[in-house]
Amino acid sequence: MRLNCLVEPFRTYIRQYNSVTVKYTTCKKSRKVLISYNHAQNAEESCSKEYMRFGEGYNASKETMMHDMRVVADFLTEEDERSLFEEIEPYMRRLRYEFDHWDDAIHGYRETERLNWNPQNTGILQRVRDAAFPPGTPQLSLVHILDLAEKGVIKPHIDSARFCGNTIAGLSLLSDSVMRLVHERNKEQVVDILLKRRSLYIMKKTARYEFTHEILGSANSKFGEQIIPRGRRISIICRNEPDNTVEN
Repeated sequence: MRLNCLVEPFRTYIRQYNSVTVKYTTCKKSRKVLISYNHAQNAEESCSKEYMRFGEGYNASKETMMHDMRVVADFLTEEDERSLFEEIEPYMRRLRYEFDHWDDAIHGYRETERLNWNPQNTGILQRVRDAAFPPGTPQLSLVHILDLAEKGVIKPHIDSARFCGNTIAGLSLLSDSVMRLVHERNKEQVVDILLKRRSLYIMKKTARYEFTHEILGSANSKFGEQIIPRGRRISIICRNEPDNTVEN
């Protein structure tokens, strides 16, 4: 099952970003530090046990998965979340939730793309881009917005490499949720990722192309033994340009 990365894949734009410094939130919610892109991985690996659980049958490289699937807790402040929500909500509430996706990957969703943002939210999204992509990486200018209803689900899928590159970076608004990664060929290889409200996830390479990913529905939303209540969830996603040499 392949999920297109864009609502209208033929609309792509290239932007380059040269900023190196990015604001991150560490494991302790009250402390914020400035770290470079090159140091981001080490800072987040120290937090990996808080957001990543490997299934009993997982015997692949955990180091590779921790490198290719990272979560930054409390990346957004409450004010950041409110600012993003207030800009997109007037448009989103005019849309109906859909239950028939073209490849049956999503149920109970509405989505759009946005190019222009107000100055405050432009700055927030620049922080996302700085955190996720090395300087100079060509990126899609259109930002994907996916609004998942409380009872909505995203079924297991692998994004198409034709329409976006090897890295996606998503903000989680309004609700906690659990993302499940399952190896495409070896179904015993399972990793659960806790996506807390206002967190940022960065998924690339192995996690993107060798594992399906899904958002667990409210009936199955658990992280280990902990039940994770699911409400309406909005994800705001930035992506890099596709590698035109990749065949999907």
